[in-house]
Amino acid sequence: MKIKLTLLLVMFTGLTAYAQIKLEGVVRDSIGNPLELANIVAINQSTNVLDGYSITTDKGFYRLTLKENTAYKLQVTYIGMKPGEKFIETKTSNLIEDFVLQYDNALDAVELVYEMPVTVKGDTIIYNADSFKNGSERKLEDVIDKLPGVEINDSGQIEVEGTVVQKLTVNGKDFFDGDSKLATENIPSNAVDKIEVLRNFSEVSQLKGVENNSNNYAINVKLKEGKENFWFGDVTVGAGIAPSPNNELYLVQPKLFYYNPKYSVNVIGDLNNIGEPALTNREVRNFGGGFRAPSRDSGTSLSLGDNGLSGLTSVANSQKVDAKLAATNFSYAPISTLDLSGFVIFNSTRLNTRQESYVRYTDPELGIPDEETINTGREASDQGLVKLSALFKPNVNNQIEYDVLGSLSKDSEEQIELSSVIGETNQIDEVTPFSLKQNLKYYYTLNENNIFAFEALHVLKDEDPFYNAYLENDPTNNDANDDNDESTEEDAYDETAEQLGLDRSLDYYNIGQDQYVKSNQFDAKLDYYNILNSKSNISFTLGTIFSRQDYNSNIFQFLADDDVVDATPTLQDTDGNLLLGENDTQYSFSDIYLGTRYNLKIGKFTLRPGLSFHAYGNQNIQFGDTYEDNFFRLLPEFETSVQFKKSESLQFNYRMSNQFTDVTNIARGLVLNSFDNLSYGNPTLQNGLAHNLTLRYRSFNLFNYTNVFATVNYSKNIDQIRSLTNFENVITTSTYFNSQFADESLSANGRWQRTFGKIRTGLSAGFNYSLQNQFIENVQSINKTLSQTYRPEIRTNFNNAPNVRLRYTYSISNTDQGTRTTKIIRNAPSISFDAYIWKSITFVTDYSYTNQDVDGESDSFQSWDAGLAYRNNEDSHWEFEVKASNLLNIDANINNNVGTFSVSNSSTYILPRFVTFRVIYSL
Repeated sequence: MKIKLTLLLVMFTGLTAYAQIKLEGVVRDSIGNPLELANIVAINQSTNVLDGYSITTDKGFYRLTLKENTAYKLQVTYIGMKPGEKFIETKTSNLIEDFVLQYDNALDAVELVYEMPVTVKGDTIIYNADSFKNGSERKLEDVIDKLPGVEINDSGQIEVEGTVVQKLTVNGKDFFDGDSKLATENIPSNAVDKIEVLRNFSEVSQLKGVENNSNNYAINVKLKEGKENFWFGDVTVGAGIAPSPNNELYLVQPKLFYYNPKYSVNVIGDLNNIGEPALTNREVRNFGGGFRAPSRDSGTSLSLGDNGLSGLTSVANSQKVDAKLAATNFSYAPISTLDLSGFVIFNSTRLNTRQESYVRYTDPELGIPDEETINTGREASDQGLVKLSALFKPNVNNQIEYDVLGSLSKDSEEQIELSSVIGETNQIDEVTPFSLKQNLKYYYTLNENNIFAFEALHVLKDEDPFYNAYLENDPTNNDANDDNDESTEEDAYDETAEQLGLDRSLDYYNIGQDQYVKSNQFDAKLDYYNILNSKSNISFTLGTIFSRQDYNSNIFQFLADDDVVDATPTLQDTDGNLLLGENDTQYSFSDIYLGTRYNLKIGKFTLRPGLSFHAYGNQNIQFGDTYEDNFFRLLPEFETSVQFKKSESLQFNYRMSNQFTDVTNIARGLVLNSFDNLSYGNPTLQNGLAHNLTLRYRSFNLFNYTNVFATVNYSKNIDQIRSLTNFENVITTSTYFNSQFADESLSANGRWQRTFGKIRTGLSAGFNYSLQNQFIENVQSINKTLSQTYRPEIRTNFNNAPNVRLRYTYSISNTDQGTRTTKIIRNAPSISFDAYIWKSITFVTDYSYTNQDVDGESDSFQSWDAGLAYRNNEDSHWEFEVKASNLLNIDANINNNVGTFSVSNSSTYILPRFVTFRVIYSL
């Protein structure tokens, strides 16, 4: 089938190239210099339709493919130049036409005879959205995915030249603080006029010339005329059928938007049980609100940890989903110098999950039995976020920003795990975390050579996870192994229960744990920039980080008649000290640093050496004992880049960084991460040191729409915080220490993309090598992994014909865990097809097949979704759609994973076949 489709594409390309000639030439200015990125269009004089367009290379060269025996009007435009214009008539031979443009001192607006699909203005690439539409698009993501050089990755984020877009705005106004996924999946495509990709993006115009923004990208979506001062958007209502327990399906999703120059309002609602939430619980948890730590470039990395429910499952891996969302985003400019904005989000999700796993441990000499588990769970999450922002800019020299974000959630998970080793365990996790972030920024330009910038961030977090596990017990065999009684054997959890100091005389183990973590962090810096001349500037930074974390935990046991007793562990730490079943820890961290960076441009080269001097202070107090570590550290950094031309560059970056852990790895008492995963911290932990080197190449040739990027990254971690793990059956007990053995990783990723007329081809490749030291039962071994991934792709983008995308993903991973080697091969071809028929019917379908081979044992699964929609015409307000997901009614996805000391094969059960009928009304 793939061969036939490829042949059809080749034949179609050959037909479109029939009876055509080439028009070539060079565009120069009045003194003979070639003009790069000039726009050339050819308008058919008989049809008044754009038959060809081109953008000049760095040599000023252009090429157009035109019809034979046709009259054309050629127009060339370039910013700051008067447009050039010629009338030609093609014959049957190729033509050469050069242009010389004159400087336009008046800088009048250039009148274009036709809308260019792509134009370039400085660091901004502007895509005309209509040039990439064929009528089957419904949301912004459908348009963005067709733009050359722009891609939506597997996580739903927008990437430009391999870099994730930092911010997305609509008509220059924040859309939920720039969350690109929320925008791409909700903004209707018919409202989009232009998509502007902003390179070297800086949110503060005063710092654009002195900051290093080479890896910053943003996107601004410009709405069509008529969409301002009017509500637009759509409301979707649907219902359907599915196998039990999802018998009755429903869907209600209003998505409404209002924009005018003074204020904007966005409203997104969602109520459905079909597995298509506007936001998942994980996405809401990771919704950062646009906050960035002032110390992000200081070389210090400090973790506050995450004590939420990390086990919350993704919607795609659930058997049943109920989702509710109410979200609104607003911006308001009461006066020209003041902008107010914010958002409110409430999200509620209920999930039913099931996963079956087979785990093999890598070292048979440890005597760890292989384990089969079946996990069924019910998860509930209620989340609320509120953010308010103010930006005051009284003049070009002053800018003040203030942001505050509050979040509160109530999460719970009930899980039943059936293990071939331990038996059945019932577990409950509950947590109601709260966080508050405040951000203050002030930018002041003293004069053209001196700029000051102040940033401060305050973070307050409260987390209170509760855990409860219930296991059955046979009290008659508690000491069978100790008595050498071969006729019976103690329960798998008996030894762990004794180590925890539990009462083993009951018919069950009912274990509970309370934890409380309070984090308070202040992060601030003051930057001073001195512009020495047009080629160089120097900056100085004075910054600080103060952090305080308080951590309390307690392990206890529920007895008969609801009595509760504290656990009294018999375990000892690595120094022979008896471990406690509780924690009471105060952890303080401080970093006061002074840094400087020098920025120098020499021709095509830019050099940015930097150095920061840090005074660190660490202190943790546990049960009256104090542990301190104060030291100084110099952290160098260096970056250089070569700008071969406007659209091609090579960048090298080196950075040394200090990595500090959170309080949970320092607290020395026992903690139940789960009933079969115990850990205790190390109060003498020190920081890890990391060396990171990155080489990045980018090239975006608008002349032939070739997009190439490649990144090579090497990192070496010294004194890395590693875990030391011991096993009791399949139950682990771990602690942490600073390893003397360095961990290393080397990765290389790249993508090549080329457009031939209406056909776009691409090839992505990734290589990753990692060397990681692991420590099991006091024995050190090395875990080496080499993985490769290749993804060729071909797709069409016809305006008046069906479109198809063929993609094939091949990956191979070899892991050497010291005592076991594992090879995983993954093959995943996929095809998607969309057609807009008779200007009224839209048909879309996606199919993928995945095969995974682990050491010769193969598993596979398939996915097939389709949708058929009808609307009277493109301007119709009503649309009717039938949509089917998981058409093959596949039970589960298969996933193979190589861990630190195990290899697992998992089947994750997913939503069954859903068929829904939907009515969409567009405003």
